[in-house]
Amino acid sequence: MKRLLSPQPATIGQPAGSTPEPDAAPASLRHGSDPKLVDDLETILSKEQVLARASDLIAFASDASPYRRIPSVVVQPRNEAELSALMRYASKHHRTITFRAAGTSLNGQAATEDILVDLKRYFTGMRVLNQGTQLWTKPGVILGDAQAVLARSGVMLGPDPGSTAVATIGGVLANNAGGMRCSVDRDSYHSVASMRVVLPSGNVIDTGESDAAFQAKEPALHAELLRIRDEIRNDEALCQLLKKKFSIRNTNGIRLDAFIDEETPVRILNKLMVSSEGIFGAITEATINTVPLPKHKAMAWVMLPDLRDAAQFVAPIMQAGALACELLVAPVLQKAVGNFPAADPAWADLPTKAAALLVELGGRDEEALEACISATTEALEGAELLSPLNFERSEAAMRGAWQIRNGLFGLLGSNRPQGTAMITEDVCFPPEQVGDGAADLLDLLAEFGYPEMVMGHAAFGNLHFFLLPNLAQEEDRAQYAEFLDRMSAIVIDKYQGSLKAEHGTGVNMAPFLLREWGERAWELMWDVKRAIDPLGILAPNIKLTRNQHLHLEHFKSLPKVEDEINDCVECGFCEPVCPSRQVTITPRQRIVLRREMARQAPSSPLLATLQEQFQYDGIDMCAADGSCAIACPVSIDTGKVMKQFRNAQASPIAAKTALRGAKKWAVVEQLVRGGLVSAKVLGASTLDMAARIGRNVINPDVLPSVPGPLPLPAQALPHTTREGATAVYFPACINRMFGNSAQASPDHLPLPHAIVELGRRAGVPVWIPEDVAGDCCGTPWSSKGYKEGFEYQARTLALDLLRWSDEGQIPVIVDAASCTHGMITQMQEVLEPSLRTRLEAVEILDVVEWLHRSVIEHLPIVEDFGRIAVHPTCSVQHMQQAEMLLAVANRCGNAVVPDGAGCCGSAGDRVMLHPELSQSATMQEAESLKAGNFDAFVASNRTCEMGLEMVCGEVFEHVAVLLERASRPVVSP
Repeated sequence: MKRLLSPQPATIGQPAGSTPEPDAAPASLRHGSDPKLVDDLETILSKEQVLARASDLIAFASDASPYRRIPSVVVQPRNEAELSALMRYASKHHRTITFRAAGTSLNGQAATEDILVDLKRYFTGMRVLNQGTQLWTKPGVILGDAQAVLARSGVMLGPDPGSTAVATIGGVLANNAGGMRCSVDRDSYHSVASMRVVLPSGNVIDTGESDAAFQAKEPALHAELLRIRDEIRNDEALCQLLKKKFSIRNTNGIRLDAFIDEETPVRILNKLMVSSEGIFGAITEATINTVPLPKHKAMAWVMLPDLRDAAQFVAPIMQAGALACELLVAPVLQKAVGNFPAADPAWADLPTKAAALLVELGGRDEEALEACISATTEALEGAELLSPLNFERSEAAMRGAWQIRNGLFGLLGSNRPQGTAMITEDVCFPPEQVGDGAADLLDLLAEFGYPEMVMGHAAFGNLHFFLLPNLAQEEDRAQYAEFLDRMSAIVIDKYQGSLKAEHGTGVNMAPFLLREWGERAWELMWDVKRAIDPLGILAPNIKLTRNQHLHLEHFKSLPKVEDEINDCVECGFCEPVCPSRQVTITPRQRIVLRREMARQAPSSPLLATLQEQFQYDGIDMCAADGSCAIACPVSIDTGKVMKQFRNAQASPIAAKTALRGAKKWAVVEQLVRGGLVSAKVLGASTLDMAARIGRNVINPDVLPSVPGPLPLPAQALPHTTREGATAVYFPACINRMFGNSAQASPDHLPLPHAIVELGRRAGVPVWIPEDVAGDCCGTPWSSKGYKEGFEYQARTLALDLLRWSDEGQIPVIVDAASCTHGMITQMQEVLEPSLRTRLEAVEILDVVEWLHRSVIEHLPIVEDFGRIAVHPTCSVQHMQQAEMLLAVANRCGNAVVPDGAGCCGSAGDRVMLHPELSQSATMQEAESLKAGNFDAFVASNRTCEMGLEMVCGEVFEHVAVLLERASRPVVSP
């Protein structure tokens, strides 16, 4: 039965100007996976672990590469036993398996047309071992999360790719990813101590156990690895080739040097698994050696006249003790100007042939850092610098510099012509020849009309550049193929370099393995593959192929979609921060699905199916908080498009009702407070039962549930006076309706009372206007797509802010972070130009910034509240106030941001409309809260505090409420 007031999925239509594409998914896909295959897999896994709908298959068909292959089914095993059963099923039924984790790989190594196994969903968990010298981890752990945990012990993992914030450790191991500071001796191949692996046979091997145990489980494989070891060792020319090729970065091919570096087959297998890209088995656990993390750092931009001049200083800088030395040519830096806050405007006028080195230095103490700075300065004494050498030590400056370096991939991709792919090449030259190699690459790029932009890890000879072909056009495909041939000649024949340094082989470079390695080594790689995977069930054609045109097949089209999301390069950086990532889909997958809708014909039955499945997965479950824009290299806010869809689906009756509610919002406030009084009388269980019954009849996106304890009704606002006030205090409507948690101690002041009292104590009194009732920032209407209601509230509040502040004579403080952010950004967008200009004169501050700027230094602290869990909300992150929030909380005790703290999914009332969103979004944070032995819990947004209490069970309060108690004068008895 269709619920009342349910939206019509088809109303989102297709993106404007859509035309059918040749690579559109077939109409038959509307039925999803083969029912027989699904039935078989559901005997191994639970139903929710088998993703078989059309939208599931398409969502997982794309990754960060230019390729697309639609899997037959997607499965999410929970443990080794289920993985073993999947391996045996594939062997028995002649199926193939390909593994995927974060989907950030750039060469197509995580795509298949058969069974796709997601190792990110359930294979999580890590522990720091042996005083920080090692990390035990599962493959689904995000590398950035691991690095954050290890940093507390003063150590880190060697690999630090630009995708650290999203890539999983499983992917880092499988690709032998490098990064800015990762020397060859610190990469995964050299730092992995042991691992557990599920082989194609289904056997689980622990490479930390004895060789005899391995031989007992896999006698034939054990014997074959010994045979290959001896064959390689008896070929001196081959041994020399392997040592030379792997003395620099090289992920193009199988690590045959494992047969030289290790003696026993089990240890050889341990090394072979690194850089294997899933063709040998699934890594389910790994123990990895760490390296010291310098406690003191500094960075500098070294600007030089040309590329070769810059390159000649790389070795001296590294010898002086630099941690990293990145090379960027002038056109790259010019692109950064205006797109990154830390980009120097002077870069816009750099000579075209200029180049820069981004240098990072580090030391165990201040003295060591000073010595490194002196040595680096000395190394550059003879340089013709285009700007003075300046070593920055502030965290902000260093963070800004690396944001430029890591964000250039997305920036360049966002500026590409419509319909073109963005292909990132990744080559390695002998480090001493990096300048000459880079110059040759620039000449080649110019000849083919590709962007003349080269950058990379100069210290290791590893360079990246970008190609922008329209792969839907035969001419562009032919040009791309010719370019790769010419590039191979430069890298392999002229410099004896590597065609892939850190991004893996995938399908993109698999046809070039024979050329790079020669027939002898190439056939030995096939021998290893046949030994470990005799039936060929794992990752066919990935890394090893006999199809010399494989890299020119299965390109994905990139049809035009909504402007707000059209620049997406499908890198996946948004995924770890999305609150719906574990319950439905992510921002990248929303865009991937929207692009498939654009590929389809208007009459396609698959289009209708995708729209229907997208309703809940994509639209209803989007928190629309913009957290994806924070993580995205080009600030794409997918939530904006979801709000557009909600607006398109809003019926005239609903829109009219929403506008009426906006005009009568003061009455709504009274009704909510009265409802909370009734809830206290009737009990939450009674209301929950009534809500459940109602939600079976009415669209759940309209009628809230009661998923947890309800707060008390807000008390009357405290009395204040305009005279002498240093700021207007606008209590957000959420704080005029909802009071403290019912579980809070009675001595906790309501938030408005606490803020007024803090202002009085600090000598900066605030004034609450008498007529604030009914005013709202408009976010409740904006998030649901009710444009008219939003515009009404925005205009009403803007006029009141001007009147209250006397046209900006005194600032306005707001006590809910999401409301502050909405007033600063979204509200401005819908005002008429003249009113917008007037409102710009009003300084709008979040109360956290006000506390940090004007209050905390004037308050004596009388009580320490111990260990405090701090939840920086999405809006706090948007406004870049997380450090301020921590500073305020630290006045009250020891403030800590729990592991996994991100968007809580509350999104205003969404926690009551879809509690499953918040429950999923906060899973990791909830575990951290339980294990953290916290004494207090704070945030700065009432709906987030309520949502966190509902799903985590802890009483969160605004940091101002805690600060009031911490600074409350002791009353003498």
